Amino acid sequence: MEIDVVGLFPEAVEGFCKIGVVGRAWERGTVALRFWNLRDFSAEKWRRVDDRPFGGGPGMVLMAEPVAMALAAARSRNPGATVVYLSPAGRVVDHDAVMALAARSGLVLLAGRYEGVDERVLCACVDEEWSIGDYVLSGGEAAAAVLIDAVVRQLPGVLGHEDSAREDSFVEGLLDCPHYTRPESWRKEPVPEVLLSGNHERIRTWRLKQSLGRTWLRRPDLLAERDLNAEQIRLLEEFKQEYRGYGHE
Repeated sequence: MEIDVVGLFPEAVEGFCKIGVVGRAWERGTVALRFWNLRDFSAEKWRRVDDRPFGGGPGMVLMAEPVAMALAAARSRNPGATVVYLSPAGRVVDHDAVMALAARSGLVLLAGRYEGVDERVLCACVDEEWSIGDYVLSGGEAAAAVLIDAVVRQLPGVLGHEDSAREDSFVEGLLDCPHYTRPESWRKEPVPEVLLSGNHERIRTWRLKQSLGRTWLRRPDLLAERDLNAEQIRLLEEFKQEYRGYGHE
């Protein structure tokens, strides 16, 4: 997969991409990453790429021409890529969206700044708008880094274990279960006995129950969006009874 990032501070995204899962995928060639600075496409003497908004108001707006030229340069290296503008006005990214984006042949991510980008270039050059949440950032570079991380970890061979991505939170529409590692007792708190039992079916059932229960407690909206099977309904009810048995309402 090829991913290009266009923005005022692409080096911020590049630094993030050099570490961890994305960094290893980049080194191995599983993903090709390129970074484009809007100022390199400015016709202004001082490499200016922004101006005051028509109609007045605070802040500055990124001008259409340098953005269009930068996107064209990125697309020339990444033909067939989907151009994505990271914007709070876009559709909010979820797991299904990440999987769909990971299936694309390439992505060009446009990171905005200030009050945004001239609407005319968005209409002419952008395919899709995506948001990483209902809040405002100082710029789209952080959102681009988040999206790259989410997408790259879904590419074949990127994670160390083939089940790692499949067992992440949200893959099945639920939050992940709790995890534990050595030592078996930490500050007098033991690891749940079932995880030491070696009984794979008991462990599977426990993890599913905890996943359902954690989702019920923390993200009930996710449960409202899915139809549970008979086993899941039974395990969730067991979790609720156990939870209330500890004195919780």
